[in-house]
Amino acid sequence: MSGGRGADGTAARRADSELFSALGVPGGDPASARTGSRRPGRTRALDLEPDTVERDLVALVLTVVELLRQLMERQAVRRFDTGELTEDQEERVGLTLMLLEDRMAELRDRYGLRPEDLNLDLGPLGPLLPRE
Repeated sequence: MSGGRGADGTAARRADSELFSALGVPGGDPASARTGSRRPGRTRALDLEPDTVERDLVALVLTVVELLRQLMERQAVRRFDTGELTEDQEERVGLTLMLLEDRMAELRDRYGLRPEDLNLDLGPLGPLLPRE
């Protein structure tokens, strides 16, 4: 983005600064994102702790899997309702979705996560996953 010269470079640096500020980088300074430096008196919006990285990564992966599981479940219900599946297919799909839900619950328990921890707030769009 930045790296231009003259007025264009100034505009690009300003745009970079605004983007970094919106993302919560201290001082809106791209260099502080690389060096980890910050201005005194400001707290970081993104706090990466080495001991929580695994849990946070698991939460992100489980969020994506939960989104896909819910989409597959809705698709299966639609196909059940329209009669597109045989009885055997309905049974296999139902069993697979139940097993996936059970495995998700096991992984949430293992990492100390609640179902609501897997829902991302998308700001004005609302939550990623519907609240059940």
